[in-house]
Amino acid sequence: MYLIGLTGGIASGKSTVARRLVEHGAVHLDADRLARRVVEPGTPALAAIVEAFGAEFLRADGTLDREKLGKRIFGDDAARARLNAIVHPAVRELSGRLIAKAEAEDPSAVVVYDVPLLVEASVDHPFDLIVVTNAPRRTQVKRLVEERGLDALQAEARVDAQVDNTARLAIADVVIDTDDTLAHTMSQADALWARIVEERSRA
Repeated sequence: MYLIGLTGGIASGKSTVARRLVEHGAVHLDADRLARRVVEPGTPALAAIVEAFGAEFLRADGTLDREKLGKRIFGDDAARARLNAIVHPAVRELSGRLIAKAEAEDPSAVVVYDVPLLVEASVDHPFDLIVVTNAPRRTQVKRLVEERGLDALQAEARVDAQVDNTARLAIADVVIDTDDTLAHTMSQADALWARIVEERSRA
């Protein structure tokens, strides 16, 4: 198995790169989706969140009100740390199981684990390669406004709430520049796949 950690700031093109690698045959795991799974009704993580923050963060159907909780922790470092201490280990355990499952099903699988918070959450899976998608702040803000409907202030706050790009770039084995055309991003993803295929043929 070949394990890629894919990370990058919000609206930096991670999904585009992940989709392209999947087209080439990679298995895609999305940390954001896993973070939703580990807080579904009946999970230990959801029970721990209710214990830490209160039942007012549950909707009537028993699911977590992510938006309300997001507002509660936004700008409150201690609350965010408390939430992360519940969610991150649960995601780590689930992702570990899914990576092992992918390897059991196909020992030669290329697994792309898409982790926005790879740096912040200190994700420590044994990655063969860490790939960082990189776009300047102005591009990230523009995309959030144009593609996700945020206003400029909201968009800037979302970008600024994340770890600085230099911290991500410091751990990168490969940087994919997504500030140019979609075709330019795709060609870099294609080159990455070609590199992986070549590396594995020599192994």
